[in-house]
Amino acid sequence: MAYRFVHTADLHLDSPLRSLALRNADLADLVSDASRQALVAIVDLCLEEQVDALVIAGDLYDGEQTSMKTARFLASHLERLHRAGIVVFKIRGNHDAMSKIARELVMPDTVKIFGGHAETVEATKGSLSVAIHGLSFAKPHAPDPLLPKFKPPVAGAVNIGIMHTSLAGSAGHDVYAPCNVLDLHASGFDYWALGHLHQRSQHPGTATVIMPGMPQGRDINESGVKTVSLVTVADDRTVTVEERRTSIAQFERVDVDLTGVDDWRDAAMAIEAALTAQRDRTVSPHLVARLRLSGRTPLSWQLRRDIDLMQAEAEQRGDLIGQTWIEKLELAFEAPSTLADASAADPVVGLAALMRDEVIARSGFRDDIREMVRDLLADLPAESRAFAGHDEAGFERFIDGLLADGAEDIAARMKAADRVES
Repeated sequence: MAYRFVHTADLHLDSPLRSLALRNADLADLVSDASRQALVAIVDLCLEEQVDALVIAGDLYDGEQTSMKTARFLASHLERLHRAGIVVFKIRGNHDAMSKIARELVMPDTVKIFGGHAETVEATKGSLSVAIHGLSFAKPHAPDPLLPKFKPPVAGAVNIGIMHTSLAGSAGHDVYAPCNVLDLHASGFDYWALGHLHQRSQHPGTATVIMPGMPQGRDINESGVKTVSLVTVADDRTVTVEERRTSIAQFERVDVDLTGVDDWRDAAMAIEAALTAQRDRTVSPHLVARLRLSGRTPLSWQLRRDIDLMQAEAEQRGDLIGQTWIEKLELAFEAPSTLADASAADPVVGLAALMRDEVIARSGFRDDIREMVRDLLADLPAESRAFAGHDEAGFERFIDGLLADGAEDIAARMKAADRVES
């Protein structure tokens, strides 16, 4: 008989809202409840597929979460698995190690939480022997590799390892229990159930090595459909992995090119068309879109000045499409190609070009802005800094955009004042 389990990680149950752009109360409620609904979907999948186990490779909780309502919600769904005879194998990740509710929650006896020392649990399914190996974070930080601390594979058994690790490192994530994928393949294990990195990845080789990613994104930097792995180990020890959707709300970036559009209504219709196309491609129940308006259009000043009005237009059209939400509007319009071209047509446009080409270009001004931004970023955890770029080049692009947007905002307000006076 086959041994089957669901592998997930990084649910961050009831994680606080991470996006200040969620000004819509209904959208904020949807996103704040999404991790709970993802847990429900995971438990439902386990029950529907009648699996033998649920494997949670760390960060079930969020370190900042202290509400016992979270604990009670989790306990009720673990009890559903317990009544069905489904075992839960769980390790603690870096956020679990910080969690206060983890110490208060009483788990069913079918839940195995691996401690800070390597353990192995053996099970049988028909003629198939399975050994599940786990090792938890004892503290919120784990700068040293955990792999050498695992017990050796059990001879004659299918060996499944559960580890929370940053692997060789990933942009936007601090280093935790670093590990080389080649070492995982050389370990003698058959399946590695990993956690910590929020993007799904599979690493082919001798073993089946899977980082499942998050089962539910929390903001635009965790975009796309989110899934878990449904794993089947056959009698002949072959491993089959199916990806199953669990995300309720799917964050996506949506580009809208407004080149040549000179009418407000036409711009709104272009946004509706882009949203409709993305809604058709979205497999999760809800689409949460960040719209990026680009191109060269005479409406650029008006859209920059009245962006809240266009956001309201976009939200209305999202309501008509159904289960389509607007997280934010971003403006990325093309500027006039040269200062001479700009000033010849419009003095306000010329001033914007002057700010961009002369003031912003000064190294001292740019250095001051760069230093202020670095100071602000230093107060944020690593996973919340992605908006400013994953490396130095990305950071410089972020600074470029910040300065350009500032110049354009000033010009847009001057344009509005000029129209009022005239």
